[in-house]
Order: sequence, then structure tokens, then C-alpha cells
Amino acid sequence: MSKYRLGIAELDKVLGEIEGGSNIMLIGPPMCRKDALVYNILYAGLLSGESGILVTTEEMGGSVLKQFKQDELDTSMERLGIVDCVSISLGIRVSDTENIKMVPNPMDLTGIGVKISQFFEQFHVRNRIQRTRLIVNSLSTMLMYSNLQTVFRFLHVFTGRIKAADALGIYVLEAGMHDDSVIATLKQLFDGVIEIGEEGDQFFIRAKMGARPTEWIGYDIDRTKNVTQLKGGVSRVINR
Repeated sequence: MSKYRLGIAELDKVLGEIEGGSNIMLIGPPMCRKDALVYNILYAGLLSGESGILVTTEEMGGSVLKQFKQDELDTSMERLGIVDCVSISLGIRVSDTENIKMVPNPMDLTGIGVKISQFFEQFHVRNRIQRTRLIVNSLSTMLMYSNLQTVFRFLHVFTGRIKAADALGIYVLEAGMHDDSVIATLKQLFDGVIEIGEEGDQFFIRAKMGARPTEWIGYDIDRTKNVTQLKGGVSRVINR
């Protein structure tokens, strides 16, 4: 069975290795740099020889790929696939490329599913890459365009696909945008949660992969050495 590390040093220390087939919700408030965190998780996989699939509903695939290349990661772009749900909806005339597959908008969950499956076929089956990470950023955008039942069915298929492929899935949700009942329904599909909290101008992160969550870890984002890293040690537990 495959093992995964998030590439976030402070969480990796307390979580250790994550079992292949795990699906994790990452939930946090606006402006807490969730994009930087999930990109770091994707970077970490690419740097360790894995393949990575990113579904982006908020940023154009070309912009994401440009950032990856600017960071000059010591990795092969042949193992990176981006499902772009933004460019066509903005009226930009684009076609699929080796790294980027286009979907008209975040409402087209069937199209998103087809493109994800194509990348899985390419990486996991044809190229025989044993470990793959799927990042969906974000579920909140999908929920804006589709109802909960439709998104739940979509996720049920791909969380099952992650388990079958011994892969790792990370799914981003915007805190404060959804009723507790929506979050509770979606959580049924996940094996763990990475939660971001805030107190004043300070952000905290913790993970729950078992019965008990880790302690809250205070963080800010350091963009040195090309890979986003958290800075700060274990902090006091904040009140939430």
C-alpha cells in the first residue's frame, strides 16, 4: 500500500505517513492562503516522483502552470495534469494541451469527471506511476453552481476512485459559505479533515485523521526555496 506525506513539515511530524486511498477535506476561511497550502501538497508529491492532478475552479490552468514553471521545481511536468474549469467560462478560446484539459465551467461535473479520468488513465494505467494526488480546488465553487446531491454523487465516484487507485485526494471547502448540514453530509465521504482557524490576524492549522485532532499550529507562508512551507511551532489551542 502506498504512503503519503503532505509536505507540510509540522503536520507531517505529528501525522506521519498517510495511508494510500485516503480522501481529506481541507476547510478554512477566506484569505488564509489555502491555495498556497494545497499547491504545496501537490508540489511535495511531484518532487517525490508522484503524479498530480489539480482541478481548478477559481484560477486559469495556464496561470497555475506558469507559476509552477516560475518556481523551477526539480520535477517533470509530464506528471502534472490540470483540469481548467475557468478559461472557457471567461470567453478565452483555448484547447486541451499535454498538461491542461479544459471544461466549460464548474457546473459541468460530468466533464470534470471525464478529464480527471483521462489523467488517471495516463498517469496510473499507461505510465504506471504508482502514487497520484488529486487536488480539487474548490468544492465551494462547485456547490455554487450545482446542488448538494449532485456534488455528493460526483464526490462519491471520485473518492471511491482514489481508494481503488491507492491515491491521495484533497478537497478544498470555504469555511463560512455553507450550512453545517452541508459540511456534515460531505464529511461522510472523507477519511480526515485539515482545518484552518483564525484569531485576529494569525492563522492556525490542525488535522484530524483519527479519533483526535492534532494541536493547532500557528503559521504564515514562506515562499523561499520555491516550495511553500509553514513557519511556526505548535501554538496554544485557539477557542473554536
